[in-house]
Amino acid sequence: MTKLKLGAIHDDKPIKVTVELPAALHRDLATYAELLSRETGLPTGDPVRLIVPMLQRFIATDRGFARSRKGAAGS
Repeated sequence: MTKLKLGAIHDDKPIKVTVELPAALHRDLATYAELLSRETGLPTGDPVRLIVPMLQRFIATDRGFARSRKGAAGS
């Protein structure tokens, strides 16, 4: 089985943001949501719900961002 970078999607208090996605990206999100549902055994529902955890994961693993953030906090 494929090891995906995201885990189960948990509910959290949302803040509304409107984003336009290219159709190809939305198709990829839908495919990812389907694979994630199979891997976790939990329904993911709307593929758009993947955007927040993907962004969180991206930011958490971006070393350059972490260094810059650390440098800005020390200033």
